[in-house]
Amino acid sequence: MRLIPQHQGFHLPDLRIGLDLGALTDGTVVVSHAHADHMPKNRRMEVVCTPPTAALLRERGFAGVIRELDFFSPMETERARITLYPAGHILGSAMTYIESDAGTLLYTGDCRTPASPVTEGFHPPETADILITEATFGLPIYKWRDQEELFARIRQYAADVLEEGDIPAFYCYTLGKTQEVLHALAPLGITTLVHGSAYSLCQIYERFGFPLGSYERYDRKTAEGKALICPHGAIDLPRMRPALVSGWATLEARSAQTGADARIPLSDHIDYFELLAWIGRMRPGKVYITHTPDPAVLMHALDRMGIANGALGVGRIDEM
Repeated sequence: MRLIPQHQGFHLPDLRIGLDLGALTDGTVVVSHAHADHMPKNRRMEVVCTPPTAALLRERGFAGVIRELDFFSPMETERARITLYPAGHILGSAMTYIESDAGTLLYTGDCRTPASPVTEGFHPPETADILITEATFGLPIYKWRDQEELFARIRQYAADVLEEGDIPAFYCYTLGKTQEVLHALAPLGITTLVHGSAYSLCQIYERFGFPLGSYERYDRKTAEGKALICPHGAIDLPRMRPALVSGWATLEARSAQTGADARIPLSDHIDYFELLAWIGRMRPGKVYITHTPDPAVLMHALDRMGIANGALGVGRIDEM
C-alpha cells in the first residue's frame, strides 16, 4: 500500500483515498476534523467526514460537497472500506480505518485519550497493520495531569480573580479548547463571554448534545463580573487577568511569550506516555509518526517495544 505524504495530509494512490488532503481530483478525501490545518485548502472539493465535522466545516467557510459518515458505519469505495472511529480531540474528530486487499490502516488525525468530555470519546479499532499517528506532544516532558484536577484549577482561578474584582480571561484556541473550558467553568454558575469567532462554534457543540453552561458573545460593555475566553491577543480589557490554557503551558518560556498571569496545561492532544501505552496495547504491524517535534524520541521507544516504525515529515502543530 503506497503512502505519499503531501503538504497537508496523505495520499493512498492505489486505493484512491486522501487523508486530510488539501485537494484531490480523483478519489475519496476524508477530513478528520475541522481545525484549520486539517481542512481542505480547496473549499469546494468533495469530502467525507462526521456530521459534527460537516457542521463545523460549513461554519468555517467550506462550500464543497460533504458526504456525512457516522462513527462505526462502514462506507464502501471502489477499492476499500472506510470506517470512522471517535478520536477524542474535538467535537466530531475521527480516526480513519481503511480495510483493503493490501491490509488495514488506521490514521488518527489529531487524537486524545483520555478523551475531552465535550467529544464523542476515544474509541479506536483493536489493531491495524499500519498506524499513522500524530505525536504533537511526543516527548517525555509532556505528561498531562488528571482532567478533573485541571478543570478544578480553571474554576478556582476564575473564582479567585472575580472575588478580587478583576476579569478572569482564558487564552484558548477557538475550536475545541474554548468549549472544554466552558465545560469546566459551568459548575461555577457564572456567565462567560466568548470571542465572536468561537460563539457560533459553541452553538454547534450544543446542537450535537454537549451543553456548555452559561455563555454569551463577547461585548466589552458587559464584561464586568464575568469570565472571558478568547485567543491570545484578541481582547485587551482593563483589569483583565489572563491564564494560558494549552499543552504548551507546560513550557515556562512558551507561556511567558503570552504575558499570561497563570498557565494551565490542558491539551486536546495525546501525551507521550498515553500514546506509547495505547500503541503497546494495539500492537500494530508498523507505526508511522507525524506532527511531532522530534520523531527520534518516540521511534527509539517503539524500537525498545519491538514495534516497527518510521517518521513522516508532514504537518504542523495546530494548538496555541
